Amino acid sequence: MLYELLFPLADRHIIFNVFQYISFRAAGAMVTALLVSFVVGPLVIRRLERGNVGQVIRVEGPKSHRKKAGTPTMGGVIMLIAIVISTLLWAKIADPYINIALGMTLLMGGIGFWDDYLKVVRHESRGLIARQKFLWQMVAGITLGVFLLSQPLSAHDVTHRLVPFFKTVHLAFIPFVFPLFVALVVAGSANAVNLTDGLDGLAAGLSAIAALAFAVFAYVMGRVDTSFYLGLPYLPGAGELTVFAVAVAGSAIGFLWFNAPPALVFMGDTGSLALGGAIGTVAVLLKSELL
Repeated sequence: MLYELLFPLADRHIIFNVFQYISFRAAGAMVTALLVSFVVGPLVIRRLERGNVGQVIRVEGPKSHRKKAGTPTMGGVIMLIAIVISTLLWAKIADPYINIALGMTLLMGGIGFWDDYLKVVRHESRGLIARQKFLWQMVAGITLGVFLLSQPLSAHDVTHRLVPFFKTVHLAFIPFVFPLFVALVVAGSANAVNLTDGLDGLAAGLSAIAALAFAVFAYVMGRVDTSFYLGLPYLPGAGELTVFAVAVAGSAIGFLWFNAPPALVFMGDTGSLALGGAIGTVAVLLKSELL
C-alpha cells in the first residue's frame, strides 16, 4: 500500500524512491510486524483471559505440562494480525504472489481458528477430528495447485521443481499429480509446525528461522542477476515474497515476547497452521519444496 501511495511521488521528492527497493520494504515489514505484535499482543491476551479461552492439557501428557492448564490459547490471532497489517503496508498489494501467500495463510489460520474455537470456546474436547482437519488442508492445497496450473505465474514450467545443490536437475510432475503434491507440501508444513508447538517458544522460533531462509531465496529468485549467477530460475515478481516472508518472521519473533518460557499465551492451531501454511505456500511458489 505504501508503495502504491508514495513511490509515484518519487519524481517530485527523491526520498520516496526508496520504496522501489525490496530490501527497504522488507525491513519496514519486519519492524511493523514486531510493533504490531507488541501492541496487539496484550490486548488479545486480556480478551482471551476474559473469555476463559484457556489451554486444555491432556491427562496422559507429561506432568510438567499440567501447570500450563488455563494459559490463554488462540494467540495465533496476534501473528495473523501482524502479518496482514505489515504485508498490506509494505508489499505490492497487486502482486499475485502476495495475494496467494496472504490468502493461503488466512485460510489455513481459519481452519486452525475453527479447531481452537470448538475445543476451548464450545468445549468440544476433540475439536475438528484429525481427518476433517487434514481434509480441509488438502482441499486448500489442491485448490492452490489447480490455480497454479491454470494461471502460471512465470514462464517456467509450473510442474518443474528445484532439487537443492543441482543446477540442471529438477523434478517434473504429471499435471494431474501436481495439485496433490502441492496439497501434501502445504498440509505437511502446517502439521509439522503444529506438532512442533509443544514447548514454549519452539514453534515460533523455528518458524521465524524458516521464514527468513525463504525470504533470502525469494529475494535471489526475484532478481535477474542473482538468480542467473546462482543457477536458480528467475521468477518475476517473486521478490515481493521477501516482504511477506519477513513479515511472517517478524510476527513470529514478536509473538515470542509473549510465548517464551513461561508462556503468557499459546498460539494454538490458529497460529501453527497459519505459520506452517505460510511457509509451505512460499516454498511452493518458489519451487523450493525440497528445502
